[in-house]
Amino acid sequence: MKNLLSLKYKTQARNTPKIRSVIPDALKKPGDANSLHQPAEILFITSFPPVECGIATFTQDLVTALNAAFGRSFKLSVCALDPDELPCPSPVAHSLNTTRAEAFGELAEKINSDDQLSIVMIQHEFGLFKNNERAFLTFLDSLEKPFIITFHTVLPNPNEKLKAQVKEMGRLASAIIVMTQASKGLLEKYYAIDPEKIDVIAHGTHLVKKLDQEQLKEKYGLSGKKVLATFGLLGPGKSIETTLDALPEILQNDPEVMFLIMGKTHPSLVKTEGESYRDFLAAKIQDLGLQDNVRFINKFLCLPELLEYLQLSDIYLFTSKDPNQAVSGTFAYALSCGCPVISTPIPHALEALRDDTGIIVDFTNPPQLAAAVIKLLKDDVLRKNMGLNGLHKSTSSAWENATIAHALLFEKIGGSTIKLHYELPKLNLDHIKRMTTDFGILQFSVINRPDESSGYTLDDNARALITMCRYYEITRDKAALPYIEIYFNFIRACYIQEGYFLNYLDIDKKFTDQNEEVNLEDSNGRAIWALGYLIHCSSLLPKEWREMVGSAETILQSSLDQVLQMQSPRAVAFIVKGLFYKNLHNPSIHTVEIIKTLAGRLISMYETEKEADWLWFESYLTYANSVLPEALLCAWMATGDIRFRTVARTTFNFLLSTIFNKKRIRVVSNKNWLKKGEEIRDTLPGGEQPIDVAYTILALDKFHKVLPNAGYGAQKKSAFNWFLGDNHLNQIIYNPCTGGCYDGLEENNVNLNQGAESTLSYLLARLTFEKPGMSENENLPLTHRDKG
Repeated sequence: MKNLLSLKYKTQARNTPKIRSVIPDALKKPGDANSLHQPAEILFITSFPPVECGIATFTQDLVTALNAAFGRSFKLSVCALDPDELPCPSPVAHSLNTTRAEAFGELAEKINSDDQLSIVMIQHEFGLFKNNERAFLTFLDSLEKPFIITFHTVLPNPNEKLKAQVKEMGRLASAIIVMTQASKGLLEKYYAIDPEKIDVIAHGTHLVKKLDQEQLKEKYGLSGKKVLATFGLLGPGKSIETTLDALPEILQNDPEVMFLIMGKTHPSLVKTEGESYRDFLAAKIQDLGLQDNVRFINKFLCLPELLEYLQLSDIYLFTSKDPNQAVSGTFAYALSCGCPVISTPIPHALEALRDDTGIIVDFTNPPQLAAAVIKLLKDDVLRKNMGLNGLHKSTSSAWENATIAHALLFEKIGGSTIKLHYELPKLNLDHIKRMTTDFGILQFSVINRPDESSGYTLDDNARALITMCRYYEITRDKAALPYIEIYFNFIRACYIQEGYFLNYLDIDKKFTDQNEEVNLEDSNGRAIWALGYLIHCSSLLPKEWREMVGSAETILQSSLDQVLQMQSPRAVAFIVKGLFYKNLHNPSIHTVEIIKTLAGRLISMYETEKEADWLWFESYLTYANSVLPEALLCAWMATGDIRFRTVARTTFNFLLSTIFNKKRIRVVSNKNWLKKGEEIRDTLPGGEQPIDVAYTILALDKFHKVLPNAGYGAQKKSAFNWFLGDNHLNQIIYNPCTGGCYDGLEENNVNLNQGAESTLSYLLARLTFEKPGMSENENLPLTHRDKG
């Protein structure tokens, strides 16, 4: 007999179409595993490796991504659909023999009696439960835990039996996931599923490091070939013969074409028909004389190898002849590799291949397929642009983003039992090193490939010097030292005799005309900040670097006469920060007096502009806002002048009240500044830059160190989550695959280019979460420290 809680919960679940929570807080028992003392468990019921099928791979990728992004938020386990009930390694906790009807009831009892288990996640494909459909529905009805069901296939025009089954699943589920808008429409139209229950989460794709196509072709023995490719578990539904029938016409236009057929025959097909389909294809290749232009890769490719094959392919072909195939993970992966796609019109393709991201051809139509292939092979520009368009479109569905969508749904379903904690990515300098030449760090990249034509800037190399010094300060990794030297030498190269720095150099290391067209005060201020930070870290550097540090001190000192004339508030703030760090290493009354003078200039700006509801230095908020109150806090730490701390806190709290809401940070857009009297919430989202979020995090870190009980530490973590997907698009801004950071968050998309400014900004912010080998607070007089 079920207990009172189970009966009450189940009655509520059946009669409430809205999403239900797990267990009301008031009914939780002390020590209950659903309490916040340990993470709630989510059980996936699905096929899972070592089974070789698309859903098994999908689930493994999803579970891996969820653990990487939200590992402390919940515990993930798997019940593998396994007729043989073979033992599997973690995270497989259970197995379900779908041929035994009683096995469903046994599993339901285990789930219902597990107090730690909060949500059940079911990956559904009709073939997975075809042997015991009634037992499966009974199992769902007996569950006392909320469950989410992901429909990998949704069929139109169902018969009455199928309609009743799907409607029943929809009624019992707390939420339903589909991967296309078309599938959502089918559930509403044919099965009368409540649209509020349905979430559309696109099939996940893999972020990849863009590799050189010709090098990959050479690696796999395909040099000089135009490569067409398809992959997946083979079966007649793939209609690969459509491509074979199109190849003779394609080869007349380009005899160097090679068609790769990648993948094993579907295991279930092997059991019933052996290799009959592969044998059929081999015979057709022989009959058409295509032996030199078709290659079978008869294995289940591991992910790294698969992604390399897709990147070397010139065109990906998807020729399924099943109009009801809702989604294809295969061409989703191809899009993520920047590979142009030609596809038959399944729903997924009709949604994904819009706006010049691919070409649609009719089912089983070799002439159409041949014409599309010939068109793309003849036009290198079109093919390249189509691949880039597909890459831009598919990145929004990267596993990291699909993971966020799933996690937010778990949080919604789980109620108070699940609170999301974004995990900090590992430190990764790969992209910074890739962007750095022997002269300095390049300014821009195209996706993740450095763009030499963009040249260099003092701005970026100053940031790079600070970042690498900070990294070395924390890790003592000697591999950072050559980069510190490169970035310092770049700054020295930008210094001219008049005590001033220039900002822009081309790839030939020559100053450009931009130096005459742009105000360089902020660039000069960043250079002083960087030199000051290098001097601050000098005691950690090898002894043989004393000459370099001495040169930094000389440049900084000789530039002060010029920079002291600057009026830009941000330039003033950067200079204050640089002098603050220099003074930590070599205290000087003269330096303190300069800090006091510059900070006083900021105070005067504040006194001029402040009003009851506008506590800021200017009549608008622009870029790098946080550096102004942070500089005043540094000035207080250096001088002990209480005015600086008071205005620092007042202005910083005003800024934070403007750019934070209860959910997340949203910095001022670079599309339009925020003027006095306006509210950021009244403007359109988009135009948010990593550098502004990073500067906010740096300031929050400084304020938290000095005022540890004022709540700045929690805001710092919240702000950093912006990079990890806690933003208005719920998409990652940091790319963990490349180590780069995307250049901006727009209203409807992310700018996928990973320039120096964005990546260095991310790293500076990320490094604030590492414990340094030395602390600026060690030099702070006790009278200046504040307990809150």
